Amino acid sequence: MKTISLPLPEAPAPTRAWLAPTRATLRRSAGLLFGSPLNAALTLVFDTLLVVTVPPMLSWLVLDAVLFNPDPAACRATSGACWSFIYVKSGQLLFGIYPIDERWRPALVSLLILALLGWSVRPASWTPRLLGLWVVALTLIVWLMGGGFGLAEVPTASWGGLPVTLILTVVAIGIAFPVGILLALARRSTMPAVRIGAVVSIEAVRGLPLLSILFVASIMLPLFLPDALLPDKFVRALVALTIFAAAYLAEVIRGGLQAIPKGQYEAAAALGLPFWRTQYLVILPQAIRVVIPALANTIIVMIKNTSLVLVVGLFDLISSGKAALADPAWPSPAAETFLFIGAIFFALSFSFARFADFLERRGPASR
Repeated sequence: MKTISLPLPEAPAPTRAWLAPTRATLRRSAGLLFGSPLNAALTLVFDTLLVVTVPPMLSWLVLDAVLFNPDPAACRATSGACWSFIYVKSGQLLFGIYPIDERWRPALVSLLILALLGWSVRPASWTPRLLGLWVVALTLIVWLMGGGFGLAEVPTASWGGLPVTLILTVVAIGIAFPVGILLALARRSTMPAVRIGAVVSIEAVRGLPLLSILFVASIMLPLFLPDALLPDKFVRALVALTIFAAAYLAEVIRGGLQAIPKGQYEAAAALGLPFWRTQYLVILPQAIRVVIPALANTIIVMIKNTSLVLVVGLFDLISSGKAALADPAWPSPAAETFLFIGAIFFALSFSFARFADFLERRGPASR
């Protein structure tokens, strides 16, 4: 019996299988970058900008920069960045005019606040004990910063830098959030006196710039109150920031309350829930979840608004930077100083933005 052998098809080249995805990716990328005359023009413009700006920027930031040389003459002799100024002046930049021998205290306060913020973003820590932990921590912070009971007393006029920014941010937003909730509920109240009072309070604050409120608290208030009843300048600035934040947060939360369907209220009433339990268990969790992006935006703005306290004589990060730049021994590297300060504000704002994104992703899954 004669056997007939058929020719087998040639096997594809071994490189084609893994080259196919790469080629497809290149084709898609080329389509995005050069798929139309407009895309091609934009790609060429941005590539030109990168070629023109990145090498000089890299040279100034790193290659020609003075990193850890504490000699001011080295900064004057180079065309790059003077990062050694940040290295030498880091204590003054971070802690302002706080006494040098006592700077371990604001350093410990900053670490404590950052650690508590990191602990507080964990869902497992969202229990009533967290509020008690913050109360104890804030009491400890006031003791460490102000002194007394075994520590040298340091007035608030000598506080400065990162601890001031963190304290103002945490306390102002921490108090303003529940106050904003109450104002939002009051503005939607069916009682005319409560509703009108909330509307007047919110619109009066939102109609004024923060600078004017700080000036009223720090400059005009002493004209009307005797010294015995006048709060400290730091406390007055903190109250002004809290009032301002509460008014804006109230409007954001009111928007969330208006987005809740009427059926949610009717369902809570059918279950026999009183007003405050209805708000706490049914309405507010849904309303806050709806406005998380707007809340995050408002809080990030408030983080940056703490820098405005410099106009009333408080030494926040920017004031500390300006004071450090006044040293005549150094060539006043303002760009490096404000890049350093901006990086701190960016880290705080970016971290909170990521936390808000986490809450948005977690929201639907937790229903």
